[in-house]
Order: sequence, then structure tokens, then C-alpha cells
Amino acid sequence: MGLIFETARLTVRQYTEADKDNFFLLSGNEDVMRYIRPVNTKEESDKFLLENIASYRTNPHRGRWAVEEKDSDRFVGSFAIIPVPSQPEKIQLGYSLLPANWGMGYASELTRAGLQYFFATDTLPEIYGITETPNLASQKVLLKAGFQLENSMMEEEKELLLFIARKQS
Repeated sequence: MGLIFETARLTVRQYTEADKDNFFLLSGNEDVMRYIRPVNTKEESDKFLLENIASYRTNPHRGRWAVEEKDSDRFVGSFAIIPVPSQPEKIQLGYSLLPANWGMGYASELTRAGLQYFFATDTLPEIYGITETPNLASQKVLLKAGFQLENSMMEEEKELLLFIARKQS
């Protein structure tokens, strides 16, 4: 099953090819992708999922992973620990949830557990969270999990806020 980590209510595991439809529920949804990246077609989504699955071999503690409810195995979203595209030496944490799972505390639960997982499995002393300026909900999640606002930056036409969490010594 490729278990990555668990929380009280959620299981985070590696994606498999059987997850293509679930992955597309996220990557093909305008509401979910609004602050993440452009919406994908089904073909683009399937290709992107296979690229992510292939990367598990070279980066076993980093990647995009499926998130399911523990009790029901119901797919609720995705969690990621991946390089920052414009600065690949930096690592970022992120998540996307199906709209039916918004407002349930899953984002905060995943972010806190994801931080613990990252600092337990990686030697880097810090990890980033990046949001678009209007994405207030994700900014609140990051701050609640212990991230601090570091600065802002422009990427294409978008202003992004860069948050950082540092390993406690």
C-alpha cells in the first residue's frame, strides 16, 4: 500500500495507477486547482500521476500522495512534500482536498503530521508553504501549524506568500 504516515482520521499513502480517477477529481477541478496550478485534462492528469508514481523510486520520502479517511478508505485529497518549482533546492509542503472535505480540519491535521513526517525523515532544517495572496484559508492552516511568514514573491502575474517552518532543536 505504500503507507507514508497516518493521522487520527487520515491515511497518507503512495498513489497507484488505480488512483487515476481520484487524481483527476482533484487536478481537473477548477475550485480545487484555483490556487495551485492550471486545471488538467484527463489525459494530462493521468500522465502527471504516472510521473509522480515513477518519482517514488528516486525520492521515497518526497512526492505527491493520496489521502484517505482511515475508517472508510474514502479518497479525500492529496498531500505533497515536493521541491519548490522556481527554487528546487527548497522543499515545500502542500495539500489539495476535494470540496466535500473542506472545513473539516483535514488540512490542519495533514499539515501538522506532514511537518512531523518531514523533520523525522529529512535532513533539511526547514520546509516551506506557499500560497497565493488571496488564499486566506491556507495561510491560516500554515500559521496554525507553526509556519511563519517569511516574504512575498511574484511568479508570473501572481503574488505568492512564502511561509517557513524550521526544525526545532
